[in-house]
Amino acid sequence: MSVRFEHKTSPVLPVRRFARRMLWYTLFGLAFIFFSLLIGALGYHYLGGLSWLDSFYNASMICAGMGPVDPLTSDAAKIFATIYSIYSGVAFLTSVGVIFAPLIHRLLHTLHAPLQDN
Repeated sequence: MSVRFEHKTSPVLPVRRFARRMLWYTLFGLAFIFFSLLIGALGYHYLGGLSWLDSFYNASMICAGMGPVDPLTSDAAKIFATIYSIYSGVAFLTSVGVIFAPLIHRLLHTLHAPLQDN
């Protein structure tokens, strides 16, 4: 899959190809979110001593920007939670940017596309 978008002098991408592009970028963004949640769940489970459900819940809340739910007692778990919080904030915003990039590009491309003669 190419990351390059069409140039502003190129015609606007047909709807079918645009839908395919949106699907790929959405799948990539969701896979990145899933990967981030997996890292968080593993860290909370093994370092924080939480159950798998509580680990996933804490990772989801951190990734969404809501904050931790369960208190952490060990220093290793607190250090992990600190690093994971910083990482997940950047990861969530990056994945949203990846998902919306084709849509924003299409909007800007449509505004710059030359009008065709009838």
